[in-house]
Amino acid sequence: MSTVRARVWRFTIEKGKAGAEAVRAVEIGQGPLHVSLAAMVNVNALACDLRKTIDQRVRDHEISLLLSYLIGDQGKGPLGVECSALDSSAGHIQRFVSECTGLGVMTAAGEALFDWTPGNGGLSSFDVLPGKLRGVYANTGVRPDLLYNLAAGPVAGEARGRRRRAKQMFPAGKGTPERRKRLEKLAQWSVDHGDHAYFMSWVWLGPGGVHVDVFLPDGSDALTVLKTGWIDAPGDPDPWYFSIPRPDRRRVSEPSPEGDLPLLQAVEVPDVSGQAATRAALRRVGPAAEEAMDRAFSREEHQLGTLAGVPVRGRWIRGDALGDARHEVLLGVLGERVEVDRRAQRERLATLTGDRLDTFLDGRLLTAVRPIDGPRPSWDRISAELVEQS
Repeated sequence: MSTVRARVWRFTIEKGKAGAEAVRAVEIGQGPLHVSLAAMVNVNALACDLRKTIDQRVRDHEISLLLSYLIGDQGKGPLGVECSALDSSAGHIQRFVSECTGLGVMTAAGEALFDWTPGNGGLSSFDVLPGKLRGVYANTGVRPDLLYNLAAGPVAGEARGRRRRAKQMFPAGKGTPERRKRLEKLAQWSVDHGDHAYFMSWVWLGPGGVHVDVFLPDGSDALTVLKTGWIDAPGDPDPWYFSIPRPDRRRVSEPSPEGDLPLLQAVEVPDVSGQAATRAALRRVGPAAEEAMDRAFSREEHQLGTLAGVPVRGRWIRGDALGDARHEVLLGVLGERVEVDRRAQRERLATLTGDRLDTFLDGRLLTAVRPIDGPRPSWDRISAELVEQS
């Protein structure tokens, strides 16, 4: 399985009467983190509004486009990106590839750092907030990219992906002004939402591979037990400290159409009813996600086989948007849930060898990535490796 170079920061928020007033961040260390291409595709395959119809053509095209720019294998080499092709692409394509990579790396990093398991309801993460959560989270203002429903409570995740042309992949010194500004907004968002747990990842793509800065706040049960065995270089003990400007309450945000939540607007303090209300809303979201997967299953015409007695439908998608493909991914939808041991799944992926498959199952969506220079694995082989994780 491929790796990314990760650098982790732990930060605290200093509060006052007006909310968050300052941030103090200390670098813990850096080292290689394992990243599964199958897991990255899995996260991005449903990074859409589940309230609307999921167009398979669009989904397949986006997956093919993402895979066309990424360079990885089933060994333990670094995950890379086709920099010359990325630089030759239109700006919106560069942003798409960078942000999709950032989204996948954020989830992979979170699971590797904290050995996460899904919470009640079976929904591990989702992107656009369903309507049932719009009464819990503010309808305007900053909104993190993903919400993880974990056993220790809901955790918001903010992902950013950026092309970096400098030889040194991690920016030298303390955080960049862009990251500082985003941390300021997220710190205030957390305070406004009852000290909501969250973290931020900042992914850099360049000739040196894929690097990620991860910023973790103190005080969250889900983010406390940090695994450090992967660290091979200690961090700089000198803290990065900055003040947070007070929000301008004279600015008022207008609701966006159709209930979608804008990314950057002035923040109004929402009416938050606490973590109990958040958990109750998350439990109501589960059935909506299941309905979306039912629709996706019914639209797939080709049955791949069965997994633990459950039918699986899907198709192979080639990453050939730039010409000859390097990877091909199997995207399958299960007729119903088959629970897997997520810890065993991560451990298996972290020890992949050339004779094992990069497969990933989350809820009812499974993905398997293979290099294009060999024969397609049979369904019996794929299902056998997936069943090992159950």
